[in-house]
Amino acid sequence: MRAMVFHKAYGPLRLEEVAEPEPGPGEVLIRVEACGVCRTDLHIVDGDLTEPKVPLILGHEIVGRIAELGPQTGGPQTEGLEIGQRVGVPWLGATCGHCRYCREGQENLCDAPEFTGYTRNGGFAEACAADARYVFPLGGGDPVALAPLLCAGLIGYRSYRMAGAGRTIGLYGFGAAAHILTQLAVWQGRKVFALTKPGDSEAQEFARSLGAAWAGGSDETPPELLDAAILFAPAGSLVPAALKAVRKGGRVVCGGIHMSDIPAFPYADLWGERHILSVANLTRQDGEEFLPLAAGAGVVTEHRAYALEKANQALEDMRQGRLQGAAVLVP
Repeated sequence: MRAMVFHKAYGPLRLEEVAEPEPGPGEVLIRVEACGVCRTDLHIVDGDLTEPKVPLILGHEIVGRIAELGPQTGGPQTEGLEIGQRVGVPWLGATCGHCRYCREGQENLCDAPEFTGYTRNGGFAEACAADARYVFPLGGGDPVALAPLLCAGLIGYRSYRMAGAGRTIGLYGFGAAAHILTQLAVWQGRKVFALTKPGDSEAQEFARSLGAAWAGGSDETPPELLDAAILFAPAGSLVPAALKAVRKGGRVVCGGIHMSDIPAFPYADLWGERHILSVANLTRQDGEEFLPLAAGAGVVTEHRAYALEKANQALEDMRQGRLQGAAVLVP
């Protein structure tokens, strides 16, 4: 099969002919229809995440159809999966099932996890093998439009849940995750304030078109105190700014897997029982809750499709901020 293969940080992905994977016990083989490009993929290529499997096929926003069931697939946890079924594959690829976190319902914090497109091969290819317990059945629709829901949507949703039940939400960084989350929050009757890169009028107009009550630069102060702020931009300098923008008792949720260092800030900005939280990975429950919600809210993903061999161009467009919404590879 064809695949875009990562060999080392700072280098381009290479289009290669590689052996098609064989599904092992409890796995399924998936013919990839589309795979979203995530900022985490960019962090791997840029060397910010330092422990990838090498060589590696990136990609963890996978939509495809089951082509083969591996041995021992079809037990209680994978009942209902069948050949030809459309499924989605997210970042969390497998967990140990027996550490403290797995036992206590926090599988996203597992001590021995596997991550799609990082420690196991992902979807920048024509096919991939996935642990059958960690795929989500998907309905109909355009696979290119569905792909961003598998990480931008899921991580956005987990961040959103951790932000609490407040009515005013600030979103710092208006990319793939924020544009999905805005639609969900507006549908639920919340007020969204979008904070983009300073001077990015195009992103601000995009946010307003999706229902944001206000949009401005991250160097500006929202017109109301926020109940919560969610940071999707990987800039630690935004944490003190967001703390100043939230009310007493408010929350600042850091939604990325990587962020630059947070600068020192006065204790007074944290005082008043404000909270700073980080989001780590996702759980299967997040997917079981979010995907039906997204369908009910009529979430529409803004996306740009790229041929598989154009993966490096998609990553560069993301790096340079040339995208509204999400990039998606199509084998």
